[in-house]
Amino acid sequence: MMTDRLQSAITPAISVEGLTKSFPGVRAVHALSFKVRAGEIFGLVGPDGAGKTTTLRMLAGIMPPDAGKAVVANHDVVRDPEGAKHSLSYMPQRFGLYEDLTVDENIRFYADLFGVRKAERSTRAAQLLQAAGMSEFRTRMAGQLSGGMKQKLGLVCALIHRPKVILLDEPTTGVDPVSRRDFWRILYELVAEGVAILTSTAYLDEAERCHRVALLHQGKLLFCDTPANLKARLGKDVLSVTSAESRLLRHSLEGAEGISSLVLTGDGLHVVVDHATQRIPEFKARLRRAGVHFDAVQQVAPTIEDLFVDAVSGGDRPYA
Repeated sequence: MMTDRLQSAITPAISVEGLTKSFPGVRAVHALSFKVRAGEIFGLVGPDGAGKTTTLRMLAGIMPPDAGKAVVANHDVVRDPEGAKHSLSYMPQRFGLYEDLTVDENIRFYADLFGVRKAERSTRAAQLLQAAGMSEFRTRMAGQLSGGMKQKLGLVCALIHRPKVILLDEPTTGVDPVSRRDFWRILYELVAEGVAILTSTAYLDEAERCHRVALLHQGKLLFCDTPANLKARLGKDVLSVTSAESRLLRHSLEGAEGISSLVLTGDGLHVVVDHATQRIPEFKARLRRAGVHFDAVQQVAPTIEDLFVDAVSGGDRPYA
């Protein structure tokens, strides 16, 4: 007889096929398909309007799709949206904390909502609060917490009933670096317990923290793979051009031969090109002629942001 562990390794925790949703005048999600395994952090990555929130709402069973299939924790959320409620947690961008209740009272409310027994609730809450670094704030009103602490409390409340699947909608937006680190540490601990995590983010650098990533643009899937494989599939070279005059730098290089796309960075530009060895001396000469000061023009390893910008700029074709 197949063990539960083997079965969970074979059966995806989340399976999405052809998921589609339209609103008046816009198709928010177009024929989206992907799978998420137990013990995996899967990232939906893209800018505002990419379809991330709509996708998570459909998977949470609070918004019906126009077409397609979605199975979450072995429950068909299209046919039976209530079926998976006790096996998953959905944490929207603005989690429903009660600011006039204390940290403990918020946790107790969500524990009661999910039918968690008192003895189990106490043990579980203590573990989660310790992991979040919030044990000393149990009696503080939720409204008096910082933005990062509110997000961590939201995660604690979402995890109180030990869900098998967690849906997180841009959970670290506006969160300070320390709280963001704590947040991700908790997620990795959950992964070690076999929990499947589907998280969305507009931060392309945060995609590096995920095991696999789906890059979305205007409701369509561009690429889906591990961060390492995504960067490797760019198939082009990336140059870093550093200068304190980044906008003037961009103006001077736009239209140069061999450039596929440009991305402004804090200290200059990332430029996707056809051949680095050929373009480096050409770009240096072009900038000198334009009188633009630069510190360096050198080849660097590609980032997921380089791949995404190049794809939406027409430098690549959608993932198949």
